Amino acid sequence: MEGRPLLKSKKGSILDLFNNNTAQPRATHQFNEQEQYGLYKSIFNRRDVRGQFLATEIPNDVLSRILYAAHHAPSVGFMQPWNFIVIQCPEVKTKIHQSFTLAHQEAQTMFEASKQEKYKNLKLEGIIESPINICITCDRNRTGKTVIGRTHMKEMDLYSSVCAVQNFWLAARAEGLGVGWVSILHHDTLKATLALPDSVVPIAYLCLGYVSHFQKKPELESANWLPRRPIDELINFNGWGQEARNESEQALIKALKSNQAFPQSFHP
Repeated sequence: MEGRPLLKSKKGSILDLFNNNTAQPRATHQFNEQEQYGLYKSIFNRRDVRGQFLATEIPNDVLSRILYAAHHAPSVGFMQPWNFIVIQCPEVKTKIHQSFTLAHQEAQTMFEASKQEKYKNLKLEGIIESPINICITCDRNRTGKTVIGRTHMKEMDLYSSVCAVQNFWLAARAEGLGVGWVSILHHDTLKATLALPDSVVPIAYLCLGYVSHFQKKPELESANWLPRRPIDELINFNGWGQEARNESEQALIKALKSNQAFPQSFHP
């Protein structure tokens, strides 16, 4: 990073945002400012993309970097239970899209009457438009019956695979690619279409591609489907529902409130 100027926000350097403009010693293993900026920019600019996909081909070297990032996700007992099914075949994509269409129609009736019309008009997938679809799976028998860290919490392999999804998504955003997670699908139809073995569970069906633009906010937030919840209302101490009581706990809540503009500092 030598010779490159520090990346700045409107308020100064990224460390200023972290430390509320108070100088702090750097931690021994802390990323430098450019590295921190890149990581947080990817996190805060990640979007669930549905309708902005372009037909532009994704170079294999770019896709390989994203897959490597996903493969380096944390996993229980180093189980690495994931597989990545790369889908470009139009016939397979069409079958998955047909499954979505049916499930989407069924889902509409599950919402209260006041939201059904709004749900119907939401764009919730880009299966056909995106050049590549990726299904990330979890092989629950990958390393046998007994796995370190999964002896009492059997679902940890599923959570591990979700970590791979997050790594994939953030790496894709850093590469300028959009990702859309399609979960309105019939589980059995998805398994049959992709010929998944009994022990393999589909975790995420993802649409991947370059996009015309990224939304400034999550689309469901912009559509007033739901608001983003204030983070200070989601922090408990030493047990569910317990609010800040001592000085240290109250200081954290104060810091969260004073840094409310932190995510917006990374938006274009």
